[in-house]
Amino acid sequence: MTPDDWVYAILLIISVPFGHLLRQYDTVRQKQIFSSGIGALMAAFVCGFSLIHSFITALVNSLIVVVISPRYCHMVSFVWCFGYLVFFRTTHYFGLPKVPAHSNAVQLLLTLKMVGLAFEIHDTAENKKQPPSEQDKTKELVAKYQNINPSFVDMMLYAYCYIGLLTGPYFKYRTYYDMLHQKQSSNIPTVESTINRLKSLPLFGISYMVLSHYMTVEYAATDEFYEHSFLYRLFYMVPMFVILRMRLYSAWVLSECVCMTAGLGAYPVASSPRCGQGPKDLQALEDVEKLDPSSVEYDFETIHNIDANGCEFTPTVREGMRFWNMTVQYWLATYIYRRVPVKALRTFLTMSVSAFWHGIYPGYYLSFLTVPPILLAEGVMADGFRKDATPRGQKIFDWVSWIFKMRAFEYMCMGFLLLSLEDTVRYWRSIYFIGHLIIVMFLVIGVSKKKESNSQKGKEKES
Repeated sequence: MTPDDWVYAILLIISVPFGHLLRQYDTVRQKQIFSSGIGALMAAFVCGFSLIHSFITALVNSLIVVVISPRYCHMVSFVWCFGYLVFFRTTHYFGLPKVPAHSNAVQLLLTLKMVGLAFEIHDTAENKKQPPSEQDKTKELVAKYQNINPSFVDMMLYAYCYIGLLTGPYFKYRTYYDMLHQKQSSNIPTVESTINRLKSLPLFGISYMVLSHYMTVEYAATDEFYEHSFLYRLFYMVPMFVILRMRLYSAWVLSECVCMTAGLGAYPVASSPRCGQGPKDLQALEDVEKLDPSSVEYDFETIHNIDANGCEFTPTVREGMRFWNMTVQYWLATYIYRRVPVKALRTFLTMSVSAFWHGIYPGYYLSFLTVPPILLAEGVMADGFRKDATPRGQKIFDWVSWIFKMRAFEYMCMGFLLLSLEDTVRYWRSIYFIGHLIIVMFLVIGVSKKKESNSQKGKEKES
């Protein structure tokens, strides 16, 4: 483990019991001050002077939301927060100190929260503009359980809440508001949920510590590495992706536990909570208020950020992505993908925003922008071979697809880890850009098979 990893691990571990202390306070303002005070101290500890960047981002964004019309505030907020990321990552070109890695983590999560906040304000205003109709009851439920109206102080306190400060998960302002206003917090099984979530941590943590001790991505950037055989270079990306997964699984499991002890994201199961979104069935959420509080079952699906089984065992890249960093996936889907008016550009622009959010290293763009052609290749192969296959044929297709899915993630992960254009291209070139070649091969085979199937169906209809 690197020194940075130890800092993350220690801060996450000590954050877990803070939730119990937070829930002891009676008033909303007391909870806000405690949670944001702890968060500000953590941010100051890991960022030092660079804390000023997150403060400026939150301050200006809060002013944008207060001053600019809700009709436009979300767009201005997006430009401001993502524009500031450019300056934040290039401060050394302006004679300012280069920001530390921990400060970058704080800035990334803050950017999502501030832009998401502006979108929530915009959506609240749009909800209020809808004319009365037969669905007034639905409108009332939305106003009660989804709309927000934070003050300037509320926004600043939300920005520095210690929960999710360094590693996520992303949570909406409304989720934060609901935590602060919980009326039956004593009935939420925070301890049991935390213990159950921690059961997978030893496997992830020990695997990461052992593997990262013997194998590092830095070695893949040395001349010595390229003296090894083609097969050694090709299969080196397998343990690299395992190490990356174990590292992130460990961090995200701990970060979910930080949420659970505080009661953040706890909603009645009957309300069908969704990751990032919160309750989907608002009528059921209202009905629950009439029940005996001790009989209500809760879950933490709203802050569920990683589903390791889904990541590991789903057969396609598209499905695997849905279970990875799930709250950030929700943010990208809700505030980027679904808002792009041109459907054909949605995936490309969403992946571009994701790459830019992660950083300005070329490796991020090389990796993330490989996703759209992979998804296209998966789609044409499924249409050509799986769609009309027998149940047994579909199972065989899924197993083969899973094998290639894992290789695709491993291939892209090298760009994500090596970061620089030179190192990423050098590695991919050393294995003959095999990932890209397979994508092209699948596109050609899938399209040809689909044409052949369509032609055969046409002949059968004629006969």
